[in-house]
Amino acid sequence: MSLKDVIPSTSPIAFPGLFGDWQFTGSSKALDVGNGVYWYGIFIALGLLLGLWFCVRQAKRFGLREDDIMDGTLWAMPMGILGARLYYIVFYLDLYRDADGGLDFVKMIRIWDGGLAVYGGIIAAFVTAYIVSRVKRFSYLAAMDDAVMGVLIGQIIGRWGNFMNREAFGAVTTVPWRMRLWSVSGEAYDVHPTFLYESLWNLAGLLLIYFVVTKRRRFAGENFLFYLFWYALGRVWIEGLREDSLHLFNVTLFGAPVRVSQALSALLLIVSAALLLRFRAKPPKRA
Repeated sequence: MSLKDVIPSTSPIAFPGLFGDWQFTGSSKALDVGNGVYWYGIFIALGLLLGLWFCVRQAKRFGLREDDIMDGTLWAMPMGILGARLYYIVFYLDLYRDADGGLDFVKMIRIWDGGLAVYGGIIAAFVTAYIVSRVKRFSYLAAMDDAVMGVLIGQIIGRWGNFMNREAFGAVTTVPWRMRLWSVSGEAYDVHPTFLYESLWNLAGLLLIYFVVTKRRRFAGENFLFYLFWYALGRVWIEGLREDSLHLFNVTLFGAPVRVSQALSALLLIVSAALLLRFRAKPPKRA
């Protein structure tokens, strides 16, 4: 049993190295109606809306119409959520089986019980946007150069939903900024606040893309490639600290299970870095 299995969503949260004995005790639910309206969903929705607003404001900068961004987003958002759910289910399939070993489809659609994977959402959203760009006849790479800033805004804000759910935290640590959580038995654990690491890492990436990369952009798709490079670089490090990583089935490396997101991040890091170096040196003819 891992640490994530003994920390309830009602645990107090403290940062003893920063704020002493002060504790945060807010509920993971914003409204206790029906199955509940969770802060996680509110943060994701807020991040998506702010990201969309930002991208629409930036559309002309990339030679796009506001309608291009709206059309892509209206399809990419729901497909991204579906992709995030499917990605999670594939690697945690045993959680969605009934007593007879068959698949429990009712449990699969209970998205309010948790179970979304960021990479699944990103992949599904980017693929959907490509299809929409072909149908609507606008530049996919230019749209992605704009969209990745909106995606980062969504990730920056959305990670705070993990804070409210007491999830996506790291291993036990003694660093000054450690986060303290309590188990169901009342035992305290000081862990890495990996949700915060990723939120801050994505904020740094957004500022770099907006103030540096975009201003020196030499080819369509450069922002997109830099996003893949930056996000993958941070995720390789952060995923290694987490306690709730998805594992690549029973695959092991050097005696340890392979973390899906860490392996995918390493691949994206290599590919995006190679393409950035290649195209920065000699931009494509249709820049």
